Amino acid sequence: MSKRKLLVLSPIVLGVLLAVILVPFSSSSKDRAAQEEPECKAVCINDSLTNAMSSFPATEGMDRMIGKFLEQWQIKGASLAVMRNDSLLYAKGYGYADEEKGEEMEPGHIMRMASVSKLITATGIMVLKERGMLSLQDTVFGERGILNDTAYTAAIREKSKFGITVEQLLRHKAGFTNSRGDPMFSTRDIIRQFRLEGAPDHETLVRCVLSRPLGYKPGSWQRYSNFGYLLLSMIIEKVSGTDYETFIQENVLHPAGCYDMHIANNYYEEKYPDEVRYYMHEGSELCEEYNLSGRMVERCYGGNDIRGLSGAGAWCGSPAELCRFIGAIDGRPGIADIISAESVAEMTEYFNPETYSLGWNDTKPDGEWTRTGTLGGTSALVKYYPDGECWVMITNTSTWRGPGFTRMTEGLFRRCREGYSNALPCQDLFLQ
Repeated sequence: MSKRKLLVLSPIVLGVLLAVILVPFSSSSKDRAAQEEPECKAVCINDSLTNAMSSFPATEGMDRMIGKFLEQWQIKGASLAVMRNDSLLYAKGYGYADEEKGEEMEPGHIMRMASVSKLITATGIMVLKERGMLSLQDTVFGERGILNDTAYTAAIREKSKFGITVEQLLRHKAGFTNSRGDPMFSTRDIIRQFRLEGAPDHETLVRCVLSRPLGYKPGSWQRYSNFGYLLLSMIIEKVSGTDYETFIQENVLHPAGCYDMHIANNYYEEKYPDEVRYYMHEGSELCEEYNLSGRMVERCYGGNDIRGLSGAGAWCGSPAELCRFIGAIDGRPGIADIISAESVAEMTEYFNPETYSLGWNDTKPDGEWTRTGTLGGTSALVKYYPDGECWVMITNTSTWRGPGFTRMTEGLFRRCREGYSNALPCQDLFLQ
């Protein structure tokens, strides 16, 4: 009797045992994939958004206003997102993501955001600061500096460079100027001047720039510096022991709920699956490729080393995810912040009109914060208002006004808020 029971039960027991034994081999990789890939697929904002979700009779007038704005400035496509009190009320694409393919702009398309990237980089620095891994008063170069490589030290001829601090880089007060051209956008000149065989990597570029004299004593003045934010990107790598993009994604963007932001590539053929096509304004001429290959290219596709900008201007993403990121560093309770209230206050502290905020272009005493970005083929604007609304627009087309186009976009935001802020739907697209 007992023997017969044993014979009957043994297949079940064997089945259980086999399942236990085989699970680590057959499903562990799937489990890991579920923890990595589906995390993006399950909660990635861009995957769930469509234009239809922000199409309402009450906002049709605003849509027409934006359409006329794009037509006026000959912009192929743009994407707008509006957040209020950490809830995403509106996210919509206008025009074309890729006109040649007839692909219309949707809110899930991603675009280069240019210098808006600096806000992401500054947040990464604050994360490291909160972990006790660096101080804003740490020096950058020299034996006790963060970037203490002897190659950098050997390139320095001015002792004042050894006093440059992390905070001075964040506030554009480190002494670097563009008197010989912005080093991040004059690669061709640097190749020629230093007789390089090709486009410099970050380490080579730093050595070249450090051999040049500073424009002013660090801390005594300010001059907007893309190069300074490249140095901050390299500081993040040195302190964290991780490449810049990976560290930011894993420690800043993913914790903020942003899973579709990436360091952009240089050419159309290298674009991400949901990335737009970029366009230069009418009348723009071809230019030499940044690496002196001899090819003539569109400025937005090879005129500059976009990927080489790193944390100074290379991130791409959607306005909706940018709103999500802003919601995670604004001190409001709707979205859990990824930095402390003290860090939020430090990043947005107002001193005077001559002092840059940390990562932001400008933060006013009343709580209005601004971050801008411009590159060949794109323009980006983030406006955070005292009433808790955040408006973000990115275009996939240059205008002849360059950085001056920001004022035009600010005017558009003002008109849209005056006419349609109260008409925005009561919804939170972050929860879709």
